Amino acid sequence: MGLTLRDRSAKGCSRSLEGECWIDRESSGCGFRDARLGGRFRKLLTQIGSAMGQSIPLVCQDWANTKAAAYRFFSNERVSEADILAGHFQSTRDRAAAAEGLVLVLHDTTEFSYQREKSEAIGITKSINSGRDKAGRLRSHTVFGILMHSSLAVTIEGVPLGLAAVKFWTRKKFKGTAALKKKINPTRIPIEKKESVRWLENLKQSTQLLDHPGRCIHIGDRESDIYELFCAAQEIGTHFLIRTCVDRLAGDGDHTIADEMDEVAVKGLHRIEVRDSNGDPDQAVLEIRYRKIRVLPPIGKQKRYPALTLTVIMPKSAGPRRTERRSIGS
Repeated sequence: MGLTLRDRSAKGCSRSLEGECWIDRESSGCGFRDARLGGRFRKLLTQIGSAMGQSIPLVCQDWANTKAAAYRFFSNERVSEADILAGHFQSTRDRAAAAEGLVLVLHDTTEFSYQREKSEAIGITKSINSGRDKAGRLRSHTVFGILMHSSLAVTIEGVPLGLAAVKFWTRKKFKGTAALKKKINPTRIPIEKKESVRWLENLKQSTQLLDHPGRCIHIGDRESDIYELFCAAQEIGTHFLIRTCVDRLAGDGDHTIADEMDEVAVKGLHRIEVRDSNGDPDQAVLEIRYRKIRVLPPIGKQKRYPALTLTVIMPKSAGPRRTERRSIGS
């Protein structure tokens, strides 16, 4: 049964109203200094939301609207990223409070690259090897852009609740850290002087926002295998699950985590769906080992940080191609 023009119009209006209500809810917690800035922000959100993924000039339709609605807003000294994100953070907190069960907080870093002749206006993310010139000398070029470390809250069913913390930066702030690592052991450099401090800051900010440390499980990749992060999580009473990249000292310091896990018997099997080299569906069986282990801080930081009792989980594929991964958590 088809829709009449009136039905289609009503359906379109309901979608439009639903979008506007969502934008109103998402921006209600924003604390702009001028009410007109709040109105301009909601209008801009409406335009961008109507054409997700498109450029700002396209969603604003013409150059005059682009300058008035977008560029002047973003360049306004009275507008900060905190003002823009405050409403969304509040909505994330409200959605998390209304949800049941545990909340997973997924942490990761994204790079935004831009084509610019100079780095002053946008910043630097990294230097990339460009191959060799005719004389055989190595060449490199600098990538201009910004980095974003975000913390996304989701339910255990995978329903996104929103961002709980966001941090933007460029590599200028930590310029010289790489040279410092060549002079001294990286584990002896204070975490406050490293780019990786963002993991700790987002852990604390997102836990504080969600207002229930014991309900949160923070999840990160190998880059988040930071001992200071383990200590920060224990201090504020929250939980974490990360993939490890460092085989840390364990017990009394006379062996490592890997040594101790070699003695652990298989506690269970887990079957997962995978695809083979041809892309065809297949299954893999994982042998699961886990144990609570006393983990020691890096040698250079043992006076500053205590030993921790953490749960180490080691899944290993059963079969001819045996691979293993270690995760650690509290």
